[in-house]
Amino acid sequence: MLKTKWNDTLKLWAFGFLKVPMIFWLRPKIMTLTKESAVIKISLTRRSKNHLKSMYFGALCVGADVAGGIQMMNVLGHDIKKISFAFKDAKCEFLKRPEADVYFSCHDGNLIAQTVQKAFQTHERENVAVQIVATTPSLLGDEPVARFTLTLSIKEKRAA
Repeated sequence: MLKTKWNDTLKLWAFGFLKVPMIFWLRPKIMTLTKESAVIKISLTRRSKNHLKSMYFGALCVGADVAGGIQMMNVLGHDIKKISFAFKDAKCEFLKRPEADVYFSCHDGNLIAQTVQKAFQTHERENVAVQIVATTPSLLGDEPVARFTLTLSIKEKRAA
């Protein structure tokens, strides 16, 4: 299990290095990744802190993006080349200052899988609202410091 998490984290960093440098810069770690849920950790470091010594809101948004995006990619598995997806919009609620490492949890794997199936069936763009909750377990346990709703837009790629 530990080796799998480390391999998944290294793949995420490689993706960040090649495609989305901000992901590589912040170095999120995959804590849990299943078809149903994903948990990502971003450490509170010089790279992620603001002037108040809490996590910068941009770093929080990257964590939400990674948690929802990695959940989508994990659901797709080998079908990833058959689907085009992007986050279309975002709603964010910042509830408390995150003054420790932040864990981003997305438990919408089944909902994403249903939406992917619908996109394959209808051959149309489908949208689904994905929920991500950010917590600082070392300080506040399961109490959220932020909540995100990201609209995932999914469409089957047509053969050329």
